[in-house]
Amino acid sequence: MKILLATLSLMLLVCGLQAQDLTGNWFGILHIQGTNLHLVFHINKSGDAYSGTMDSPDQGAHGLSIDKTSINGNTLSIEMAQLNLKYSGTYLPDSNKITGIFTQGAVSLPLVLTRDDKSTVVTAAKRPQDPATFPYTQEEIVFNNAKAEIQLAGTLTLPSSGKFSKIVILISGSGPQNRDEEIPQFNHRPFLVWSDWLCRNGIAVLRYDDRGIGKSTGSFGTATTADFADDTEAAINFIQSRADLKRLDIGLMGHSEGGMIAPMVASRNKAVRFMVLLAAPGVEIQQLMVQQLNDQMHLANTPANIAELAASTNTKLFAAMNQYKALPDQEFKAAIDTVLRTQLLKYPKDILGNESIDAILNKSSAQYNSPWFKYFITFNPAEYLTKVKCPVLALNGTLDMQVQSSSNLPAIGAGLQKGGNTKFEIVPLTGLNHLFQQAKTGSTKEYKEIEETVNPAALSKVSDWINQL
Repeated sequence: MKILLATLSLMLLVCGLQAQDLTGNWFGILHIQGTNLHLVFHINKSGDAYSGTMDSPDQGAHGLSIDKTSINGNTLSIEMAQLNLKYSGTYLPDSNKITGIFTQGAVSLPLVLTRDDKSTVVTAAKRPQDPATFPYTQEEIVFNNAKAEIQLAGTLTLPSSGKFSKIVILISGSGPQNRDEEIPQFNHRPFLVWSDWLCRNGIAVLRYDDRGIGKSTGSFGTATTADFADDTEAAINFIQSRADLKRLDIGLMGHSEGGMIAPMVASRNKAVRFMVLLAAPGVEIQQLMVQQLNDQMHLANTPANIAELAASTNTKLFAAMNQYKALPDQEFKAAIDTVLRTQLLKYPKDILGNESIDAILNKSSAQYNSPWFKYFITFNPAEYLTKVKCPVLALNGTLDMQVQSSSNLPAIGAGLQKGGNTKFEIVPLTGLNHLFQQAKTGSTKEYKEIEETVNPAALSKVSDWINQL
């Protein structure tokens, strides 16, 4: 799950300061005009050199030679001249995925790679909190985002008693997510667990696949947080269009980046009657990302000199992206390249590896020029929190190493209070991580090891709070 971490150790990635071990087998599915085409990349390393082969099982092709395989920090680049094929993707530490663009000739498509074969993920053992029975109504739904001209597919769950007055729309964290906010590599389905819990406690739930993911149409790779906010608003419109649902009080519950989206929508749509923020940002995103990188480097025992350089680079790069955000694309790129080049010149050659500064700039450009990241890095949650008038519950784990609770929870409270909202509750949950699991360190490496998907304290707090409104 590309939670908020997404590209969030960006400069650690682009500068090659801590190259990730991306060797092994990576599985992905290309969605081409209604057809699924499975691809497998086998990445090998000998000394400092990388090589690889590709399989296309659906076409009976195996062991196709990759002409050029390179890994720079968290960026994987693949080229196959004979097939006129290229792939460039960024490794996402929080979800153990590589998300990028697959290009063949004039066709470019988003392609997410995982370390697990999709066919084996399906048969993975269920987690203890995955529901085995469903004592409520489940309905497959499709609704339109007319603005984007796309259809979003999801699941509507309704308490079987028929006596319910509230419905919650679940909004996933950053990165390509299905309606269960599934993390196949970690074998967790947080939104399935949240939906089941809320419905068993008398609260209806609507959850949906992100645009371009699962059964939803549209393009995920070209969308920004603002586009995802429009998708959430389309879910509100769907609820209001149904005679059996329009009487319900609508609430938004966003996790991580979803906790950015919820205030965006609630600040402009009076149909939103309450809001739950799970591990949501409260400080400016550039500040959050610098802190997140520092926390991740601390957990990884990064040498102090590297940590200092990376923190300085991030601080200056993100500040520059905010400063130059109004520039046209080419001028923006030139300005950011200048800042990054100045920083890279401060790095010892052994840290940068064998690549030239120009090569590093080339590879980093696609990351900091992507529509999503340019919008994301300039985001200030306070702009929307000050306009939210409905009741708000904000939860964060004290071992969240992606969205630090000690800085973000107070900032959420301050933003709401500044706007005159007194109907909010801020709750730090001791020992919980970014997924609201009981953790030891908060490291993303623990996600798979922890059996629980969502700690009962978080589940109970949310359902109790909603039911007392």
